Amino acid sequence: MSEPTFAALVSRWYERNARDLPWREPGIGAWAILVSEVMLQQTPVVRVLPAWEAWLARWPVPIALAEDTPAEAIRMWGRLGYPRRAVRLRDCAVAIMERHGGEVPDRLDQLLALPGVGTYTARAVAAFAFGQRHPVVDTNVRRVVCRAIAGEPDAGPATRPADLVATEELLPAEPAEAALASAAFMELGAMVCTARAPRCTICPVESVCAWRASGQAAPTGPTRRPQRYAGTDRQVRGLLLAVLREATGPVPHQRLDQVWHDDVQRARALAGLVTDGLVEPVGEESFRLTGDGPAVPLPHS
Repeated sequence: MSEPTFAALVSRWYERNARDLPWREPGIGAWAILVSEVMLQQTPVVRVLPAWEAWLARWPVPIALAEDTPAEAIRMWGRLGYPRRAVRLRDCAVAIMERHGGEVPDRLDQLLALPGVGTYTARAVAAFAFGQRHPVVDTNVRRVVCRAIAGEPDAGPATRPADLVATEELLPAEPAEAALASAAFMELGAMVCTARAPRCTICPVESVCAWRASGQAAPTGPTRRPQRYAGTDRQVRGLLLAVLREATGPVPHQRLDQVWHDDVQRARALAGLVTDGLVEPVGEESFRLTGDGPAVPLPHS
């Protein structure tokens, strides 16, 4: 009897140890999975869970979000971080309505063409929602493949085409098994093969891990320089958005002036929000969340 493949070892471990997350439930639907993948970008699961549940309770299908305003999407996003994702999700819902009759498409090229859907998200939806064979490569997967296959302690800060090739070579030929393996690789990197404190003694591929065999230590410094938040434009943007989210109409410039003491930085942050499509001016002296007014129903084909 042949030895189990790398993917088979990780998939067996996953089936016994995977976290019970609602977007992994059978039959959950492509829209719910797409929303989860967008929310999970640079955001911990514990913060995403309540936001995901609230979002889908309000907008369970793309048309519901498409027919609401960008402002409401921004409000619902709350303090999840990187609020442009809320606007992109709404843009995505509109595109799904206009191009695909309200159903999330199952073709990779069509997923990639949706607003705000990049290489990772498109492949994640194709694999996890439609059971297709695609390499789904995030930071966790890159780390697992780099360590176990290439024998290197760290995968570096950015996904490269070579990472997609290396991961795809590990996937089983059968699409459903490949989709399971993709989820398993990700879970292994998130829960066991972590960046700073890998739990090698409980890893299902310890015996075949090239990095473990090499005896190299885990990196001692951060892969990426931690991003400072206090005092940055990002903090000021968040403070401005918090005021605008709570408002029921346009907010006078004077009210926004109270948010932050540095006039130049505050003006720069506000201008950035306008450029990013999150905020729009109302006349010369007030601002509001983009599209903060009555929703305009989309034309139905």
